[in-house]
Amino acid sequence: MADKGFPVNITKRLGEMLVSSSLITAEQLNEVLEFQRASGGRIGQILIHKKYITERRLLEFLSKQFGIEFVEVGAKEIPDDLIKIIPENIARRHTLIAVEKKDNVLKVAMEDPLNIVVLDDLKMMTGFEIRAVFGAETEISAAIDKYYGTKTSKEALDEILKKTDGGLTEVSLVPEDARKGGGDDINSLEDKGEAAPIVQMVNLIIASAIRAHASDIHIEPTYKETRVRFRIDGVLHAQPAPPKKFHNAIISRLKIMSTLDISERRLPQDGRSKLRIEDREIDLRVSILPCGPGEKVVMRILDSSGLKLRIEDLGMEPENQAVFLKCMRAPHGVNLITGPTGSGKSTTLYSALASLNGPDVNIVTIEDPIEYQLEGINQVGVNTDVGLTFASGLRSFLRQDPDIIMVGEIRDFETMSIAINAAMTGHLVFSTLHTNDAPGAITRIGMMGVEPFLTSSTLLMVVAQRLVRTICKECRETYEVKPELLKGLNASDAIIENNTKGGKIYLHRGRGCEKCANTGYKGRLGIHEILEVNDVIRGLIIEKAHVSMIKDAARKNGMITLRESAVRKLFTGHTTVEEVIRVTASDVD
Repeated sequence: MADKGFPVNITKRLGEMLVSSSLITAEQLNEVLEFQRASGGRIGQILIHKKYITERRLLEFLSKQFGIEFVEVGAKEIPDDLIKIIPENIARRHTLIAVEKKDNVLKVAMEDPLNIVVLDDLKMMTGFEIRAVFGAETEISAAIDKYYGTKTSKEALDEILKKTDGGLTEVSLVPEDARKGGGDDINSLEDKGEAAPIVQMVNLIIASAIRAHASDIHIEPTYKETRVRFRIDGVLHAQPAPPKKFHNAIISRLKIMSTLDISERRLPQDGRSKLRIEDREIDLRVSILPCGPGEKVVMRILDSSGLKLRIEDLGMEPENQAVFLKCMRAPHGVNLITGPTGSGKSTTLYSALASLNGPDVNIVTIEDPIEYQLEGINQVGVNTDVGLTFASGLRSFLRQDPDIIMVGEIRDFETMSIAINAAMTGHLVFSTLHTNDAPGAITRIGMMGVEPFLTSSTLLMVVAQRLVRTICKECRETYEVKPELLKGLNASDAIIENNTKGGKIYLHRGRGCEKCANTGYKGRLGIHEILEVNDVIRGLIIEKAHVSMIKDAARKNGMITLRESAVRKLFTGHTTVEEVIRVTASDVD
């Protein structure tokens, strides 16, 4: 609701102002404050929930108090060219929608028009001056659903039935379906899971995701409906979904495909399935989680046919690639790749191993799970049920005469300690950590309990990485942006000056077309921050220096930060201001 981003002194006074204006009573305010203290929430939201004031009346009051226009979003017809200016994920995240454009001013209806951070981001990513106005949250949400294309359950089912009637690309299991489990209603669940319409629905969802180059499929229940979303280029997109009544049958079908217990609905389950579609074999990693309204499933799509394993395809700047190749080819030591889930760490590791692979090299890996099979490399999957962990597997590797070892993830002191000992005895080790940036990995290792002298003597480099969406080549367009707007991205004066022509800077964005599902993006590219451990960094590690000192020293030595790497791709026309803001944090502490 509208009071969520207001300064503290304003939110405290909101109730008093409403009482003094006779819009609510003092007794109602006291009741709301008691409710807020007990359950949390925002004053305006609680007032509306308790029906002490309508959303419209509250917004009209706030509009008058702050001198900000109130717009009836539901009464407006918004043209498509206006909708395309602000991406759907931004509109939904901040509950806002563009309602009018005049000259270089974009009028945006917002749940919270006083949120300066969002206004600045909108200004940078659109190139327009932003005029924020109040809009009812319910009306804005309805407009987002209307103009960004969300379908009703009936429309979604009609589309699914139309596609299945017209023939569907065959999706078959490899090998045959396997089943396990038990319970009173096991036969009923199996029958529902194998009913022809359910099989067709599941096949359609999976085939559509693969054709859309999605990395994940989310099928999740709400209390009113089933929601289907695909993660495409790192962002979730709503898809046509079947009615809620089919939800349990769809989950049962997916359990059958993944050899999971179809009668178990109380505990999380993880499984795998191999499919054949359009002469390609696809691996599905399936995770099922019990939620309040029902079971949610997330499927990770592993398609080795689309895997690129050339270092040149990772998107590294020349300086970064030179450091990466140097440390990757060292005779011994530890190389770490860091970043959140879905940031491309596995692709970077596989690219390095594929480059190093040869008949004269013994490479072994331990992964959880094995995402892609690499010819000529010995890959082992973690199996905690029988005691095969990262640490135990790594310990066994040292008796297999390896030259290069890859550990899927270092999570604890034991694994880190064995990896460092392996590096000290002449092995080259690759692994991953979960940290926000490259210097932070050194702090993380210290928190695990590893002595600084061991870290300094074995660590070769730390690569922090993210993936930014790339602009669709089919609908790419150029637009002008004022140089001062780029200061908010921490773009250096030098890079701004180098890209300024006649006092103007031109950037690129995607208009949206059929090829990119009207998102303006197609594909992703890596941005990287590579910290090379030289003598200066080793000294700071020994001294247990603060991470900020390590970062400053690394930047003086030529380290490009994640934000700087993203800004470079902005000026080369690969990505957009919105992506730079979405994916990277400011370099200014």
